Parts: sequence; C-alpha cells; structure tokens
Amino acid sequence: MVHDWQEMARNLSGAIKQVRQGTPDVMKAFSQMAQSATVDGALDARTKELIALGIAVAIRCDGCVAFHAQAAVKHGATREEVMETMGMALYMGAGPSLMYAAQAVEAYDQFAAAAVTPTETA
Repeated sequence: MVHDWQEMARNLSGAIKQVRQGTPDVMKAFSQMAQSATVDGALDARTKELIALGIAVAIRCDGCVAFHAQAAVKHGATREEVMETMGMALYMGAGPSLMYAAQAVEAYDQFAAAAVTPTETA
C-alpha cells in the first residue's frame, strides 16, 4: 500500500490543532518537551530526527513516520542515513518493523522529492 505521506501530515496537523485547542495545558507541555528534546546538544537535530524515525518504525506509528520523515528531510538527512536508521529499527523491531521501514523510506522519498525545486533538477 502506497501512502500519500504529505497529505497524511497535512490532515494530522488539523486534527492535532483540535487536540491542542481541547487540551491546551497538556499540549503546551508536550510542545515544550518536544522543543527541549530536539534542540542541538551532543546530538544534532538531524540525528535526533533519524532516531525518532527509527522509533516511529519500531512502534508502528504512521503519523510519527510522516512527521519525522518530513523533519529528517528538513534537517538534511540523506537517504543513506535513513536506510541505516531503518536497519537499526529492523534489528530492534523485527518483522513488523520491516513493513514500517518500507513505509518510512517511501515517506522520506516523497518529502525529499517535494523539497527539490525545478531549478535544482535542471
């Protein structure tokens, strides 16, 4: 099954907005935690997004795959880095993670293709 990961991310953003409005204190705390966890430290943001993508595969979270594949592209992750991350996710998650690893690579490829501007391909 091929997903439209960009559409999934857009659709989830609207639903997340509803949760944010319904639980503002919880979502504020969640956002603060996300900001603290993703700031550059001993690991840079790209590495942290690759870790998050691997965890998304291991726990089989479609929405997490969409958002973290998108963020991996934004932070300059390469396809080779994504593939190595998928290897670790497979090691940790076995067979079910293989299905999600295929989807995570598909999501990364879609976001990476969308990030290429027409002048970059000429």
